[in-house]
Amino acid sequence: MTEPLLVDRTDAVVTLTLNRPQAMNAFDVALKEALRDTLAELETDRSCRAVVLAGAGGSFSAGQDLREHTSTLENGSTDPLGTVRVHYNPIAARLANLPKPVVAAVRGMAAGAGASLAFLADIRIGGPSTSFLMAFAKVGLAADTGASWTLPRLVGHAKAVELLMLAEPVRAEEACRLGLLTRLMDDDEQVLPAAQELAARLAAGPTVAYGAIKRQLSIADAGTLADALSAEAQAQAICGATADHKAATLAFVAKRKPVFEGH
Repeated sequence: MTEPLLVDRTDAVVTLTLNRPQAMNAFDVALKEALRDTLAELETDRSCRAVVLAGAGGSFSAGQDLREHTSTLENGSTDPLGTVRVHYNPIAARLANLPKPVVAAVRGMAAGAGASLAFLADIRIGGPSTSFLMAFAKVGLAADTGASWTLPRLVGHAKAVELLMLAEPVRAEEACRLGLLTRLMDDDEQVLPAAQELAARLAAGPTVAYGAIKRQLSIADAGTLADALSAEAQAQAICGATADHKAATLAFVAKRKPVFEGH
């Protein structure tokens, strides 16, 4: 049986590949559970210092597997969207709070929960075929997998309303202009290697500081200046006690290139 999620480790970089190319990497239960549980393991895996998200074949992910969902509806489930609480919410929370950098290699279509997943990454790299589609309203649903939180932060409230309500595709160049993509490569074949190269660069950096930066920004986005200052003080107390901070400071004074160990 083909694994729904491929896990590849290269040094300190873990690449997670959604592996249902025959279904445009749509999320069935097996894929959702594999992604949710693998992210939980990576939270405390100190050998992993950066994560790459990718899709097999020519697509990133078409979102929820509607064929499987149709069966749920036809079987008369009293909680047809229970997967949001059981699968999508934990996936979103674990990705957003993962204390290490996440880079999404968004090749081809990213729709619905697939787009939401990409938006949870810290950095998104795409190519000419990349497109995003907030497809939820097309099937009578609101946003999930964190899109109601990520989209306004990426594109602003008004544009988020437009993308979610009109459910029109956003092509690569427009996605880059809006901030849905961080970098746009000239060739689709460059997308995954570029994402892995950037992840390797981040994996060689101050992992604790990166995790603290993610927490700071999350708090500052929704809070007051006082909240942000408190978060900054807490983050600096944590980072200031790391071996990486001490070694990098000594290296700076000695005019040497620092070597970060991630702790």
